[in-house]
Amino acid sequence: MDFMSLSLQRRSIRKFKPDPVSDDKLRYVLEAARIAPSWGNRQCWKYIIVTDELLKKKLVASSLPPTPPVEGRPIRTRDWIAQAPVIIVGCADPTKSGNKEGKEYYLLDMGISMEHLILAAAEQGLGTCWIGGGFEEKIVKEALGIPEEIRVVALTPLGYPDEVAEPRPRKTLEEITNKNRW
Repeated sequence: MDFMSLSLQRRSIRKFKPDPVSDDKLRYVLEAARIAPSWGNRQCWKYIIVTDELLKKKLVASSLPPTPPVEGRPIRTRDWIAQAPVIIVGCADPTKSGNKEGKEYYLLDMGISMEHLILAAAEQGLGTCWIGGGFEEKIVKEALGIPEEIRVVALTPLGYPDEVAEPRPRKTLEEITNKNRW
C-alpha cells in the first residue's frame, strides 16, 4: 500500500476485537517506532507494552474526565481503552533530546516515533487511537513504575478493529497553507 492510501485509511479506533496481537505484528510496529528520526539522533523514547488486564484497568483509571461533546458526538468514558489486547505507553527522557528557544524537542521526537508506530499498525490491519493528554501522568507512572524524570507522552490501545470508523472532515490545502508569507 502506498503512503497516501495508508494515511487516508488510518482512523482512530475505539472498539476492539478480543483477538490477541501476534508477537510478529507487535514487533513490526515497535520496529517502525524505533527507526523514527529524532533530535540529534538521541532517540529519547521508551515504550511499555501493557497486556496485563489489571494494569490496563489502572491506565483507564488514569483517564481524565471526558470532555464535552464535539460536533454532536456524545460524552463517553474511556473504558474502551482496556478492551484492546495491548496498550502501548510512549515515554521520553527530556534529557536525551534538545531544548532550543523554549521548545522541548522530546515531545516532537516522541510524536514522530509514535506516529511511525500508529501508521505501521494501520498497515498491519491493527487499530490504534492516539491518546496524548487525556490521562493523569502521575497515575500512569505509579502503575507502571516509571521513574520520576521520565515523561509519559502518549498512550495508544492496539488491536484488531471491531468498528469501521468514518472519515472525519479535513481542511483544504488552501486553508492550511500560505506561500512565501503568512
